[in-house]
Amino acid sequence: MAKYVLVSLPSTLDSLKATVADNGTVVPLTIPSFKIGTLDALVQQADDLAKLDSACQALVAKVSDSLRTLYDGDDQKAAEQKVVNDKPTDQYLRSFTWNTVRYRADKPVGELVSGLQKDLATIDNDIKGKINQHNQVKSNLVGLQRKQSGNLSTKSLAPIIGPSALVQDSEYLETHLIAVPTNLRKDFIKSYETLTERVVPRSAVELAHDDEFVLYAVTTFKKNGAEFQQKCREQKWTPRQYKYVEGGKEEEKRELERVAREEKKVWGEALRMVHTGWSESVMIWAHAMALRVFVESVLRYGLPLEFVPALVQTNSKLVKKIKTALDATYSYLGGNAVGRDKRGVGGHGEGNEYTAYVYYEFEL
Repeated sequence: MAKYVLVSLPSTLDSLKATVADNGTVVPLTIPSFKIGTLDALVQQADDLAKLDSACQALVAKVSDSLRTLYDGDDQKAAEQKVVNDKPTDQYLRSFTWNTVRYRADKPVGELVSGLQKDLATIDNDIKGKINQHNQVKSNLVGLQRKQSGNLSTKSLAPIIGPSALVQDSEYLETHLIAVPTNLRKDFIKSYETLTERVVPRSAVELAHDDEFVLYAVTTFKKNGAEFQQKCREQKWTPRQYKYVEGGKEEEKRELERVAREEKKVWGEALRMVHTGWSESVMIWAHAMALRVFVESVLRYGLPLEFVPALVQTNSKLVKKIKTALDATYSYLGGNAVGRDKRGVGGHGEGNEYTAYVYYEFEL
């Protein structure tokens, strides 16, 4: 899996490339010089950006999962949707430039952070709403399909039972449809008449069977109907609730076709939304990380702004070698700070363990 490192150093790009050597590809990260406020404000913004970074990472992971789910686990098809501003994701990251139209670089850092937070929340809500809608429609469709294709204890009886199988419009009698497991059919035939009082003798008629169940119609007096059904349940026989409706079979078929069409339509809408969501969430994340690198660099290296931010593309095996090489070359930047604070990234915010220079790892 591709792994990325964002690093910022009071050094040169050539020096960084020499340190990384063959373990990764180093490209410059173009970050504007933002408006810097007070030190206290910068420390707060570093914490806010660390939280925003985590939120971006979580949303990108969620969008990736949604793509896989929409494609029924097909990673190849999901990967094809992962483009940012019409570029493959890795190409977008390697050629990242700050979007000055959307996030004006002359605004204070605090305002930029707020703008990124709002945009992230909007895309999160939009995706959540559309995915929930698709899940609901798909659940309806699966329920209808199960009714058509399940066994006789669950499937729709409309295509199987005609009006002649049922006692209708009788003041005293009613028909019960009972799905009996195949291995219990002998027990059923032997004992159904004596389950309760007022079961019509020899009224059991086999209407259908499949690999698992046999469906019987049994006639009882209405006043004993509820008790008869309860006794059936105790015997592990399944009473089926069913009322014959003229044209019910055709209506069920139409409903299935209608919901199938709706699911296809909403699936397409969800895919478009998630496709856009990938582009948006990665783009917001890239801007959040760029801003975070800037704020951390100011906090660590001070003014004037003399630091070189860069992106290193590598993989999960080689990233350790890069980290070791960077530590060996740039640990002098930490002074006594390494002994003082091992918790935050650069002493500010959450994430990777403390380093003597600005350093973040991430993957997509």
